[in-house]
Amino acid sequence: MVNITLSVPENLYRKMQSHTEFKWSDIARQAFESKIEEGELFKSLLKRSKLTEEDAEHIGHKIKAEIRKRFK
Repeated sequence: MVNITLSVPENLYRKMQSHTEFKWSDIARQAFESKIEEGELFKSLLKRSKLTEEDAEHIGHKIKAEIRKRFK
């Protein structure tokens, strides 16, 4: 197994130290695995998509405009 080093803010580190019941390396590993699975699913969906990047941007702008209308 490979080791990596992570940087976390000092206040987060202090809170982590107060929770010795958790295995932080296991939690980090699970988070990495989950994010990788999410990315692979996303890639899989994009492979089969017929939308162009331009189409996606257009849809995104429409959605944002509708959201702005609702919250004004």
